[in-house]
Amino acid sequence: MQFSDAVNQRYSCRAFLPDLVPQQQLEQIFALAGRAPSNCNVQPWHTHVVSGAACDAMREKMAAAITENPAGSPDFAWSGKFTGPYQERQICAALGLWEKQGVDRKDRAKRDWSWMRNFKFFDAPHAAFIFLPTGFAEELRIAGDVGMYAQTLMLALTDAGLASCPQTSLSFFPDVVREACGVDDSFRLLMGLSFGYPDLNDPANEFRTERAPLSDTTVFHQ
Repeated sequence: MQFSDAVNQRYSCRAFLPDLVPQQQLEQIFALAGRAPSNCNVQPWHTHVVSGAACDAMREKMAAAITENPAGSPDFAWSGKFTGPYQERQICAALGLWEKQGVDRKDRAKRDWSWMRNFKFFDAPHAAFIFLPTGFAEELRIAGDVGMYAQTLMLALTDAGLASCPQTSLSFFPDVVREACGVDDSFRLLMGLSFGYPDLNDPANEFRTERAPLSDTTVFHQ
């Protein structure tokens, strides 16, 4: 696959098949993601991957946690509120996804169902949880390094014929993840990523978000 193909074909998958990705292939993909750049080559990402039964157990824990505490208790504050053009993009994305999922904006029960899909990993057989060492928690530049790693990981998954969905929601209950994965308090959970083989028969996977015009995001100086 050409690089531009991987970039253009990557999307946030919201329905997965139950088939497991072979362990050897997983290791190759995550090793490739580790080639991502970072400040002074510190490579600050620490990733825990759950698969199969471990993923199912985490799915149950997450679903129980969000039912008990809808606000969550993330390591990094998150309001989920945007303004201006950022809010417009958020709303367009939500409405587009709901349309594919058959969710009416006025139907609170169906909207709640759509939200809960996040905490069930969209039925993915794998999920990755990406941590930052606590000492880097206030360093925005280092968080950017983790973003570069996550993007490289998603492109590597796309190149391998797999799909993924980066999820802030999977960082809402870091204590649940730390306990399940044996991670100590010296690491803070930044994000999660559901991944696996996409279910191409699910209408949710027909949805694609639009991108802002280049002139809205990039200024060239000569």
